[in-house]
Amino acid sequence: MEWSQAESVLLALLVSPVIGLLGAMLLLWAMKRLLPDRQLYEEPEEQRPPPLHIRALLVFTCTAVSFAHGSNDGQKGMGLIMLILIGVAPTAYALNRTMPDSSTPAFTQSATSAQRVFRARAAGTQVAPERTHAVLQDALRTKTTDRPKVYAALNTVSTEVATDLRTYGSLRKLPAAQTKNVRDDMYLVYDTLRLLGEDKDASVQRFPGGGAKALSDYEHLLEKGTRYIPTWVKVAVALSLGLRTMIGWRPIVVTVGEKIGKAHLTYGMGAAAELVAASTILLAQVKGMPVSTTQILSSGVAGTMVAVGAGLQRSTVRNIALAWIMTLPAATLLSGVLYAMLLAVVPALGLR
Repeated sequence: MEWSQAESVLLALLVSPVIGLLGAMLLLWAMKRLLPDRQLYEEPEEQRPPPLHIRALLVFTCTAVSFAHGSNDGQKGMGLIMLILIGVAPTAYALNRTMPDSSTPAFTQSATSAQRVFRARAAGTQVAPERTHAVLQDALRTKTTDRPKVYAALNTVSTEVATDLRTYGSLRKLPAAQTKNVRDDMYLVYDTLRLLGEDKDASVQRFPGGGAKALSDYEHLLEKGTRYIPTWVKVAVALSLGLRTMIGWRPIVVTVGEKIGKAHLTYGMGAAAELVAASTILLAQVKGMPVSTTQILSSGVAGTMVAVGAGLQRSTVRNIALAWIMTLPAATLLSGVLYAMLLAVVPALGLR
């Protein structure tokens, strides 16, 4: 198991609610000083719509949360769907077959430039072809990529990928029998290059004379060839998120809006919580960290309640905290049990 990735996920899930709470608290205090509009901070009158300027503010903040939520949760859905598609129909979805034939010369030229860098760093080191995958996998597992034999393995695997593309003309024309091998090769090289280029300054010093740029360009083309999501998958995930919100919005809205604090939520409190939630989610997206929209937004509402001195409803806060704590281990346990059952059942049924 890649524990560093697990730690990153846990850290994001633990820290993001704290950011939501403190951020919304500070933002509401700032709003009261910079936007002294009495209607923003008074309890809304029942059955009376908000003033036009406040409605525009709330539409903006709600839209920001919706956009951030979709951009974060949508990636999870698309990733799961692509895992299924690659497993069921690897020939069609394991590689980006929408790349035009005209892109092949640029790819092979980039691969040639990268191979010159690999050979220079390998300094004459040789790795048997049958050992190249093992060398790269070990380098990724131990995060020790800056070694001569790793560069030698990168050179060999890159040569194989470029040769296949020259032979068949493009990824689109690659035979089904070759798809898995080429995909595995491209993934190994891409992941190794990504690890080598994490420190941009060190990368420039390590690969002088334009070497760093050559590897970066090659990495980008490898990503385009493997990190591919069809448009219909994006549309399907967007529709499913929207429909789920349209159908099941009431329980979450009631809990977040009425059951967290002891006071009625004002327009200003809602706007502050939503702005902080949207900003936190988008920041997490840039950093590649998965977070929960509901966690951050409910924490933001709690922060606004603390800011106005209204207090929190302990039962709701307790239930939300328990849900946060129990969700991850429960999901891990259930998925582990189901996977163990499949490992036992599938061979018994002769399906493998």
